[in-house]
Amino acid sequence: MRAFHSSAATHHDPSTFLRYGKPIPHPESIARYEMLIGATASVADLVETPDHGMAPILDVHAGDYVDLLQSGFAQAVASQGLIEEVMPTQFAPWSPHRRPVGIAGRLGYHMTDTSTILREGTWRAVYGAAQAAIAGADALASDGRAYALCRPPGHHASSAHAGGFCYLNNAAIAAQRLASRHPRVAIFDIDVHHGNGTQEIFYGRSDVLFVSVHAETSSYFPYFSGYEDEIGQGEGKGANLNLPLALGSGDREYCDAVTRGLQEIAAFDPSALVISLGLDAAADDPIGALKISEDGFVEVARSIAHLGKPTVLVQEGGYPCEALARNLTAFLRGFEEAARLK
Repeated sequence: MRAFHSSAATHHDPSTFLRYGKPIPHPESIARYEMLIGATASVADLVETPDHGMAPILDVHAGDYVDLLQSGFAQAVASQGLIEEVMPTQFAPWSPHRRPVGIAGRLGYHMTDTSTILREGTWRAVYGAAQAAIAGADALASDGRAYALCRPPGHHASSAHAGGFCYLNNAAIAAQRLASRHPRVAIFDIDVHHGNGTQEIFYGRSDVLFVSVHAETSSYFPYFSGYEDEIGQGEGKGANLNLPLALGSGDREYCDAVTRGLQEIAAFDPSALVISLGLDAAADDPIGALKISEDGFVEVARSIAHLGKPTVLVQEGGYPCEALARNLTAFLRGFEEAARLK
C-alpha cells in the first residue's frame, strides 16, 4: 500500500493554546508527524505527495477562508510587527453581520477556538496535508487502497472555519475529489472526536454518506454537534449517522458501533470509501476519552477492509504517546492483510 505524506508538515509547530484560559503545550506538534511517519515506513511505501494545485481545496472551502490561511500570518506581522504566531482572541457571534478586514476580526470570523494558530509555515503544512489526501484519493483508481498521512488533521474544519487543530478538511477534500468521479461516496470517521466540520460540509447532500463513531459530545469536544438526531437536511436527510459512545467506552462498544456504521455504509453501497482515521480513541492517548486497545484497532481495520470498497485512510487525531506509533502500525498492517485476502 502506498502512503502519501508531505514533509512540509514540519513547517507548522504551534507552541501552546489556551484551555480554560491557561496556556498548555500544543499536542498537535511536529513530534506527531515524526512518530506517524516512522511507523508508516515499516508497513507501507512512503511517497512524497505531488502537487495537485488549489482547485480541489476550493471545491470544498470558501475562497475568503483559504485566503486567511494563506495570508493571515503575513497580515498579522504587518499589523503587529515581528511575531512567532497569532491566534484569535475575539470570536464572531453565531450570525455575524460583517466579515471584517482587520486580522483580529478575520481570525475570529473564521476560527472557532484558540487551537488553530497561524505561524509562518502553517499554510505550507496544511496545503501539503490536503495534497496528501488528494493523492490518496487519486491512488484508488490504480491501487484500490491508500493511506494519506495528513498533518495537521482536518475533520473539525468546516467549509469556512478552522477549529480543533484543523485548518483544511483533508477527508472532505478527498471525498469531494472522489465524488466528482463516483455516484456515491461514504466517509467513515472513527476518531474519538466527532467530525463536525465534515458533517457540516456534506450535511445537505445525498451523494456523500457521513458516519461518525465518537465519544459523546455533551461534555467533550466539539460539544455542539455529534448527536444522534443529526441525520442530514434537505436532500441529505438520512445521509448522516452519528454513533456516540459513553466516555470511557472500550473495545467492545467501539467495535460494535463500527460494525453498525459499516452496515449503514454497505446498505448505501458507495463506489469509494474515505476513512477519517483517528487514533486518539486509544486508551493511552493524552487527550482521548475512550479506552481502545491495539487489538481493538486491528479488529476495526480488518472490518473496514472486509467491506471490500476502494478505500483511502486519511489521518486525523492521535497524539504523542508511546502507543501512537504502535497503534498506527497495527492498524495499517491489519487493514492491508485483510484487504489482500478480500
